[in-house]
Amino acid sequence: MAVVTVGKEEDAAPGQALRVVANGIPIAIFNVHGELYAIGDTCTHEEFSLSDGDMVDEYTVECALHGSQFDIRTGNALTLPATGSSGSYPVWVEDGLLKVDVEEE
Repeated sequence: MAVVTVGKEEDAAPGQALRVVANGIPIAIFNVHGELYAIGDTCTHEEFSLSDGDMVDEYTVECALHGSQFDIRTGNALTLPATGSSGSYPVWVEDGLLKVDVEEE
């Protein structure tokens, strides 16, 4: 695993989604009431950015392309047409910087 700095703490504002790339992996970071969650940013149905989707509730994002919903805590697809998981990643703030732990390429 590799810890990658992907931005500043203020880049991930509460209630917002942030798209970052860490070691070539697109990742969507969500801030829910100050709690950070990071999942793979690509819908498992078709390649579309989940960070561009709409939040259905606190922990569910809906892909804007075909409406598949994903749990932002795990990356698991909750509804069809997507299946499987987009993946999830440890994310935290250290010294005011956003850090994500991803696999090395």
